[in-house]
Amino acid sequence: MVEHGKPKQHHLSMQNRKLLDLTGVSNVESFDSEEFLLQTELGHLTIRGHNLHIKNLSLEEGLLSIEGTVSSLQYLDPGSQNKNGKGLFGKMFR
Repeated sequence: MVEHGKPKQHHLSMQNRKLLDLTGVSNVESFDSEEFLLQTELGHLTIRGHNLHIKNLSLEEGLLSIEGTVSSLQYLDPGSQNKNGKGLFGKMFR
């Protein structure tokens, strides 16, 4: 049975900038050792750092764990300065 009206949930927990646990992840759009581009229940999230890699991933449950040195987390608000095609894919194909 599908639950209607269920509030969207997204949680983030970081330990010592070395381990990042996320819930509410619906898609990993791209990743490499310095940047992850994620679609979460509450919008796009960019994670930047060094030596980043996936420790655990379950899109069915919306779970993601990332190890490495995290230097920044940035949420991209829908409709903010990305209307000209310079969103996630615009950044990737410069």
